[in-house]
Amino acid sequence: MQDYLDDLRLAHVLADAADAATMDRFKALDLKVETKPDMTPVSEADKAAEELIRGQLQRARPRDAVLGEEYGIEGTGPRRWVIDPIDGTKNYVRGVPVWATLISLMEAGESGYQPVVGVVSAPALGRRWWAAKGYGAFTGRSLSTASRLHVSRVSTLSDASFAYSSLSGWEERGRLNGFLDLTREVWRTRAYGDFWPYMMVAEGSVDLCAEPELSLWDMAATAIVVTEAGGTFTGLDGRPGPHSGNAAASNGLLHEELLGYLNQHD
Repeated sequence: MQDYLDDLRLAHVLADAADAATMDRFKALDLKVETKPDMTPVSEADKAAEELIRGQLQRARPRDAVLGEEYGIEGTGPRRWVIDPIDGTKNYVRGVPVWATLISLMEAGESGYQPVVGVVSAPALGRRWWAAKGYGAFTGRSLSTASRLHVSRVSTLSDASFAYSSLSGWEERGRLNGFLDLTREVWRTRAYGDFWPYMMVAEGSVDLCAEPELSLWDMAATAIVVTEAGGTFTGLDGRPGPHSGNAAASNGLLHEELLGYLNQHD
């Protein structure tokens, strides 16, 4: 088994630097926010954090490619770092502490690029989660003070907790009725949004989560944390990994039922 621990350590160093930069501007009264062509916000902190991570990667891994939300793809080759400098920018700009920097290393293989390292760092929550292929998934303050993550063993929908981001995306894609049917079947629903539900699935505090539209940088880091914690991460089409433009994550025991409901079309 290939050892990705050096890459994982580097991802933690990158996350430390990003945390310092993003927290420095969190709730700043003079924070500059722009609207991108897709009508989503981007702050100066998003750009600064991605520039910081790219600069450190250029020095530490000059042969690796980098794909980031704000500045696109740079470089080629079998190893590609994938960055979302602030996942949850709308929360960030409104002073809501639920946002995180997502850092993943993906490697080319027979089934395309797959994540082999992932770090999800949410400094305003005081939380960090990480995983490396074959190593397991963990949470804690640092590599040396960590606890291992395991998904839940809930095996019936009536006992399951389901997390999501919003209703509008499901409605826009003609999947709202199946989504609502699922919410009626489960024990509990909460709209935590963004990266957090996936980390809760990995921790075992939530059993199911899904989103109808995502980009690779939204999913690469969360996907490996969920799977290394023993869970299942696919697109709504059932394709494993972060490549389908949407996501469904679960403890594995409920995954087929999750996909069944969410693939009902209105």
